[in-house]
Amino acid sequence: MRRIAVTAAGTAVSVLLLLAAKPHHTVAVATPGASSGQAAVGGGSATGVRSVTGGTVQTQWGPVQLKVTLDGSKITAIAVLQQPDGTPRDAEINAQALPVLTREALAAQSAQIDAVSGATYTSQGYIGSLQSALDAAK
Repeated sequence: MRRIAVTAAGTAVSVLLLLAAKPHHTVAVATPGASSGQAAVGGGSATGVRSVTGGTVQTQWGPVQLKVTLDGSKITAIAVLQQPDGTPRDAEINAQALPVLTREALAAQSAQIDAVSGATYTSQGYIGSLQSALDAAK
């Protein structure tokens, strides 16, 4: 009888700890295929100039995908390969948000950038695809 009580108490504590844990908020990123994941311009190493295509991130308004050019570990350019474009409003939002996101990413040299107000979904997709490309470049 004592074993049952100890087991029940242990189970209850475990469930409470799991429920108290804060969930991680992640962006779903489709991993790029092996052929499109890392296209080396100057070689496949961490040195030299190379381009890496990030995963396509599906947002509520459409896909976002980036191609990042690196010189060694320095981000030198970011090209938007896919962006939400279903409506004229999408084009208007992206025309304002994407250059800001690119400037911030180049300045920060990472995906640790702020979202653009009014373009939350595009920002999340941009950051997710950028992080995917940087992870593939390692």
